[in-house]
Amino acid sequence: MAGHSKWANIKRQKARVDAVKGKTFTQLSRAIIVAARNGVPDPAGNFQLRTAIEKAKAAGIPNENIDRAIAKGAGTYADDSVQLEEMRYEGYGSGGVAILIEALTDNRNRTAADLRAAFSKNGGNLGETGCVSWMFAQKGVAILSGRVDEEKLLEASLESGADSYELADCMAEVFTDVGNLENLSQHLKNEGFVVSDVELRWIPSNSVEVSDSEQARSLLKLIDTLESLDDVQNVTANFEMADELMALSV
Repeated sequence: MAGHSKWANIKRQKARVDAVKGKTFTQLSRAIIVAARNGVPDPAGNFQLRTAIEKAKAAGIPNENIDRAIAKGAGTYADDSVQLEEMRYEGYGSGGVAILIEALTDNRNRTAADLRAAFSKNGGNLGETGCVSWMFAQKGVAILSGRVDEEKLLEASLESGADSYELADCMAEVFTDVGNLENLSQHLKNEGFVVSDVELRWIPSNSVEVSDSEQARSLLKLIDTLESLDDVQNVTANFEMADELMALSV
């Protein structure tokens, strides 16, 4: 068990996107619908649903909207005629950067067309299923806020079955198998850590170093465009770039 910094750039990329745009009400509500559909429609017995509700409340979504989303996921909402599908799309950005997109859609043709347009306008290509997903593995991530004692974090990570962790200024991220995320989160809380968020994240097995400013600008614009689509829930790419390049689209 050891800390690692390989994914620090991806974390900064995600933080930049979230700070600029944030998740829309539509995206957060859809996450609740899918969580309720995939498990019991009770947050007490559904970790995914409980997490989605917490994020929705933090974003200011009214309780009645949350309750309606749960009912839609459970199939008990009388006026619900929309059926959402979980879709995963794959493609390439400028310079062959691999991009993985998770979407929730009620019209896969519309979503594919929107994604294809976003790629083509920003120097990329929407690819076939499987073209880049083999480069990624899904992990559970617990995000800790505040200053973290590394020795204490190492011990807690070992005890909870985590794979690795990453330390940064006033925060840390702990990585584990998807099925162990709830256990990890609870154990860290019991040990006194402040768990500010938990999520599932696609982690690339290799990365592409980006040093050209025009390529960086093109990639960041593509990521922003993809993230702005209501059907898109998450975007992951396998590039690394220096902070000064990362700031180009801010």
